[in-house]
Amino acid sequence: MPASTEASTTRVGADPVVPVVDSRMSPGGPGYRRMSFALFLAGVATFALLYSTQALLPLISDEFGVAASDASWTVAAATGGLALFVLPMSALSERFGRRTVMTASLAVAVTVGLLVPLAPSLPALVVLRAVQGAALAGLPASATAYLAEEVRPKALITAIGLFVAGNSVGGMSGRVITGWVAQEWGWRVALGVIGVIAVGCAVAFRLLLPAPRHFAAGSLRPRVLVGTVRDHLANPLLRRLYAIGALFMTVFGGVYTVIGYRLTEAPFGLPQGVIGSIFLVYLVGTVSASTAGRLVGRLGRRGALYAAGATTATGLVLSLADSLVLVLLGLVLITGGFFAGHAVASSAVSKTATEGRAQASALYQSAYYIGSSTGSTVGALAFHAGGWAGTVAVGLLAVLGVVTITLLGTRAARVQQRLLTA
Repeated sequence: MPASTEASTTRVGADPVVPVVDSRMSPGGPGYRRMSFALFLAGVATFALLYSTQALLPLISDEFGVAASDASWTVAAATGGLALFVLPMSALSERFGRRTVMTASLAVAVTVGLLVPLAPSLPALVVLRAVQGAALAGLPASATAYLAEEVRPKALITAIGLFVAGNSVGGMSGRVITGWVAQEWGWRVALGVIGVIAVGCAVAFRLLLPAPRHFAAGSLRPRVLVGTVRDHLANPLLRRLYAIGALFMTVFGGVYTVIGYRLTEAPFGLPQGVIGSIFLVYLVGTVSASTAGRLVGRLGRRGALYAAGATTATGLVLSLADSLVLVLLGLVLITGGFFAGHAVASSAVSKTATEGRAQASALYQSAYYIGSSTGSTVGALAFHAGGWAGTVAVGLLAVLGVVTITLLGTRAARVQQRLLTA
């Protein structure tokens, strides 16, 4: 039976069979490819803009005469702005619609993106980046809520994985492009190029994304919002997923904020363009995120999280070597483990929350980007204090937190199972 006409049947007494058609999208059905490509482009624009300064931090440090920990605020301010505003933006999406909020958010973010290269000082650059991050807050939670409403449950992990894959492509292409452009024309021109690319992605997103068919407007009343948030935070599984997302992103934010500084120093001494190309390892994240559904099918959710954590930790240890090959292999494992863990955790949030999905996703995204800001800042401080080994130590502590929380979830599930079978 075609995906677009799949139906279930019910019988009450002697009444005839009544077909119940699920009109939500599924792979191969009408609108699914357009929707997937539109949100993929939104993910590309979001991550390209959000982390546009990350590969350029050594150049920004040189121009403004500041240390890595100071320049890292151009990343932390953007992710911090997103973390602070993702919950209010999700509330707006409950009232005005996911597509409307995502479109407005992208429009503001790309406009600011064209102004960022003109920043006359580091404080001005940090402020613009904070505004840009706040604008981008309308994307992540609204996108996952849109998917949860418009895509059939069996296809949800795959659909969210494709959105996350767009994030990885955006993060990769933004860093690679800025690296090579900055090597020739400077970091300001590089940021301008990313701004123009993001404008193209935003326009294509708005033209391609299908109108929502299953959205029901909610309330903007603070009491309703506070109640929804309180209910989500009272859910032990959601709390664990939020913490896991934050810890994974702490690793990722710290590693990729500092790696440029490490590779410019001895024994590597790489030029800016080559350092930017290092971010091609994000392609591994594209693959691992889009295949997270199959990983969960084989290992279960907690098994997939254990595997993601072990992969990330192995990569961190390998990156300690003074061999460029081993450092690159370490980055591959860190990236693959991070994106797999993120896709698993974020899709589990969408499946767990049956009401107030936008708020549930917003809380996850808030925790996730708080982790990014923490990783960027603490990772840079650790690098300043103890070199790359300090940054790796921060990452390993975060992975240990992921494993510990997952173990607690495993124990809680076993206790619940015993109670049910008693």
